[in-house]
Amino acid sequence: MNEGGAGGAAPGEAALRAAAAALAGVAVRTPLVEAPELARRVGVPVWLKCEQWQPIGAFKVRGAWTAISRLPDVARAGGVIAHSSGNHGRAVAWVARRLGVRAVVVMNDNAPALKIDAVRAEGAEVVLVDRYLRARTAGELAEREGLAMIHPFEHPDVILGQATCTLEILDERPDLGMLVVPVGGGGLLAGACTAAAALGHPVELVGAEPEGAAKLSAALAAGRPVALAETASLADGLLPVAVGETPWSRIGPRVTTALRVSEAAIAGAVRFLFRTAGLRVEPSGAVPVAALLEGRVRPSGPVAAILSGGNVDPDLFSRLTA
Repeated sequence: MNEGGAGGAAPGEAALRAAAAALAGVAVRTPLVEAPELARRVGVPVWLKCEQWQPIGAFKVRGAWTAISRLPDVARAGGVIAHSSGNHGRAVAWVARRLGVRAVVVMNDNAPALKIDAVRAEGAEVVLVDRYLRARTAGELAEREGLAMIHPFEHPDVILGQATCTLEILDERPDLGMLVVPVGGGGLLAGACTAAAALGHPVELVGAEPEGAAKLSAALAAGRPVALAETASLADGLLPVAVGETPWSRIGPRVTTALRVSEAAIAGAVRFLFRTAGLRVEPSGAVPVAALLEGRVRPSGPVAAILSGGNVDPDLFSRLTA
């Protein structure tokens, strides 16, 4: 089946606030916490949006609920399917269980066991394949079994849901000069662009990505999404080979900067957040902080970073924070 939602022009403020209101009792309005030690190093006030404290441990619940709840009744009743490295799949499974519908999640066979187990624990059917075959496998299953595709980023309602994260940030800190956002397929950054445009806010939006998965850098250089031959990083949630076409329609007109960070910097950011703020953040969620710590950008005014998730394998987390 085709994906739910509709394309076209980006939603305005009324639609964005309606989506935020619909998340009441589902997603948490996560705190925006000050990071004094990071601020000291960067030289301006720094705020951290703690999406690792969402019910499923990541921001993905925003987009999953928005997309699935907006499906026509008949489509939703037939069940939903997603492909994911972990957090989006868990979000789709969590939402589907709450709504009483079938969920199938196609995951890469080398995904962290913690994330695979979490999806299964929500009652979803998990199909494991090579990560480069995830999208194709999910598409084939959707067609064969009549399932509604909830794409992790090529879905306007998913992007609308993710936009509520930046809406909360800008409502709380209207003086913000820069927002640093981790980039996988681009859904969260596209949501940030959507929110800033809807509010008419001049905040500078910057993408942060691993050196081994620099698909936003490639898109900015080419003026369009470009598929990398392969991607690899400790930040397992940021490994799509390209920014999505739908996210790019929002990102391209607004974003000019992509910050690439090393694996050592990502590991260091996980450690820094735990030691200085007591925050348990997965490598993907720590990438914006890694960029700030490395001095990849020099903000002239207050800056915020989205900590996108906290679903990290305990053994890995222990090694990174030792």
